[in-house]
Amino acid sequence: MSLLSVAEARERILTHFQPVAAESLPLVECAFHVLARDVAASTDLPLFDNSSMDGFALRAADVAGAAPDSARTLRVVADIPAGATPMVSLTEGQAARIMTGAPLPQGADAILPVEDTDFQDRSAGLPAPESVQAFQAVKTGDNVRPRGMDIRAGEAVLQAGHLLKPQDLGVLAMLGEAQVRVYRRPRVALLSSGDELLSVDAPLESGKIRDSNSYTLAALVESAGAEVIRLGVAADRREAVEALLKQAATLQVDLILSSAGVSVGAFDYVKEVIESDGRLDFWRVNMRPGKPLAFGEYRGIPFIGLPGNPVSAFVGFEVFVRPALGRLGGLKTVSRPRVRVRLGEAVESDGRESYLRAEIREENGILTAHLSGHQGSGNLLSLVRANALLIIPAGVKSAPAYQEVDAWML
Repeated sequence: MSLLSVAEARERILTHFQPVAAESLPLVECAFHVLARDVAASTDLPLFDNSSMDGFALRAADVAGAAPDSARTLRVVADIPAGATPMVSLTEGQAARIMTGAPLPQGADAILPVEDTDFQDRSAGLPAPESVQAFQAVKTGDNVRPRGMDIRAGEAVLQAGHLLKPQDLGVLAMLGEAQVRVYRRPRVALLSSGDELLSVDAPLESGKIRDSNSYTLAALVESAGAEVIRLGVAADRREAVEALLKQAATLQVDLILSSAGVSVGAFDYVKEVIESDGRLDFWRVNMRPGKPLAFGEYRGIPFIGLPGNPVSAFVGFEVFVRPALGRLGGLKTVSRPRVRVRLGEAVESDGRESYLRAEIREENGILTAHLSGHQGSGNLLSLVRANALLIIPAGVKSAPAYQEVDAWML
């Protein structure tokens, strides 16, 4: 059987995924959800001309030429805290004490910082002075945040398919978006396979290993913005596999994800159960680590089977599952950004598209990559120590030190 390219395998998988349903959530619950509709500004931001610092609102012309040895004296006619509505209109020779964020009074066109005046006492509750001396000139517009300088009413602010970050929630709050239309989180049923697997708290037995992949993959699923439903370990018996897959179907999940048992001849029960009510394809992908891959569907639910070796499962998730979850979750772009880095040492591959564990650090202003340890697919420590995966293209068996390559930052 010929090897599929990574790109072809990923594209085959992605064609089977469409965004899940959208829902309206309170803004407080929307962090790291994907926006399901475009958001345009309903108002200007800022809503009004306001001060960018504590100081005195005034007319710039009244302090022209002011200097430490040539002060200008102004009469203070108002005190404007943040949240207040100014009730005065400044005329020649007048000023108003003003706090950061407070609206400018009529007639004012600049803010003189308090540090440039003789009013240095900022004790809480201290009333404004009757007059103030200005030791510095300002220009019209200095230290003023004009209405609409950030966002204009009607301006497109966020687009559907955008992952909502904390700062996005801040701007949505400013715009009064109390309920936000987002895609619900995809639901992923996760199972491991194999009689050799023990729970993490079980005493070790001869020939057995602890189930580590379920912990790694569950955390990866959550990091991709999805909800994980842990089904546990399927023993190497038909009825055990069938019970877990039926449970996944009953829960109406959006994806069934498994690890282990996808090598040729080692997946008989899963193959039999899935094909009894769906379909399953085995692929050999031209990549290292993680060549064996299973993809299909069970009762209409997509299924992805990853290899059992810990690093192969991790890399397979990043290459195939994360983009699929991005598509399910409504992300506009599911491809992971790459950075260019310089190799700090020569690296070797076997000609398959390779994902090498590496530590990237800045050396003399250049991002430089060093392998983080042994690259065997069962060696998890080198992945723990890595902060990136180097991507060595198919057909390349060696790359010398100082050559530039692409990398995914972890």
